[in-house]
Amino acid sequence: MQVFWFIPTHGDSRYLGTGEGAREVNHDYLKQVAQAADTLGYEGVLIPTGRSCEDPWVVASSLLPVTKNLKFLVAVRPGLHQPSLAARMAATFDRLSGGRLLINLVTGGDQTELEGDGVYLDHAQRYEQSAEFIRIWREIISRSHAGESYDYQGKHLSVKGAKLLYPSVQKPYPPVYFGGSSAAAHDLAAEQVDTYLTWGEPPAEVSKKVADVKARAAKQGRTVKFGIRLHVIVRETDDEAWRAAESLISRLDDDTVGRAQAAFSRMDSEGQRRMAALHAGGGKRTRAELEISPNLWAGVGLVRGGAGTALVGDPKTVAARIEEYAALGLDTFVLSGYPHLEEAYRFAELVFPLLPRKLRQKLSGQVLNGPFGEVVANEYLPRVSQS
Repeated sequence: MQVFWFIPTHGDSRYLGTGEGAREVNHDYLKQVAQAADTLGYEGVLIPTGRSCEDPWVVASSLLPVTKNLKFLVAVRPGLHQPSLAARMAATFDRLSGGRLLINLVTGGDQTELEGDGVYLDHAQRYEQSAEFIRIWREIISRSHAGESYDYQGKHLSVKGAKLLYPSVQKPYPPVYFGGSSAAAHDLAAEQVDTYLTWGEPPAEVSKKVADVKARAAKQGRTVKFGIRLHVIVRETDDEAWRAAESLISRLDDDTVGRAQAAFSRMDSEGQRRMAALHAGGGKRTRAELEISPNLWAGVGLVRGGAGTALVGDPKTVAARIEEYAALGLDTFVLSGYPHLEEAYRFAELVFPLLPRKLRQKLSGQVLNGPFGEVVANEYLPRVSQS
């Protein structure tokens, strides 16, 4: 099991959909979140992509010298840059970081945003292009270790004599992550990527997606790893956690939710459609309606695009829900929470000790020498739980 955190390059706040309690996205704050994740022992961080975000490659590069072990899951965007350039960027980052790069292949699902970036392909064509892109990207980096070049003639992309002079640290290439819910996305995952990520749907639906991608991969003679993208709201007790969830959306009004859902409805993303269905396009607002599976809450998706569900509860409950997903074959958990700095600490301090022992032993935040906590009566070190 790997646990990742999230760098909020599109904003952070105590309340969704309002400027109240909001935080400025600046390098000092992003550095705080990254260093917290690094110190606490998260495996890596996802850096989002899109016009609502600061550029992920620039952000990742700026955080590299202020972190030690943290891996960076950074997006490549077919249509926005060429695969040979993306391969060169990836190999450079991987070398300079000592092998701390992970790649997130993002096809995109917002037609308005894509056209603003000069991409005019429809859904099916984008997946064709993405398949060609990542194939070329992988081959260029893989062949660089033997000093070989690569030729490819495709429907959307072609290269002739593509070559890297400086190979990546990781062989054959930095691992590729990818998410998508359509049949075309599942085909792409089965054929090309290393880890398939799903957004946080109920376990039964996640199980179906895992089985489908696994079966498609088997036909290709491949195996794929699996992960999930979720928000978390964890507190000492269930009641506190649910109050925090209600507080997160307490400043939302009908107009804000309506405008957000109208924007999401214009997208041709199957994953976004499935997220919207969980809260009926903004029609569900109460806790009873938004708790779509035990402790899985769809309130975040009322105004946030992409991953729109959160695990809500006390530490034991949240850990148990994570174990349920792990039992389905998921071994990567990409998490986030509001505000991202505080929730990174809460999750690590409350839930990490309850996760499988093999994972706990890998968490750097659990094996530091200390001291931990404030000295008692100016004389005694505080006791550490042996659980």
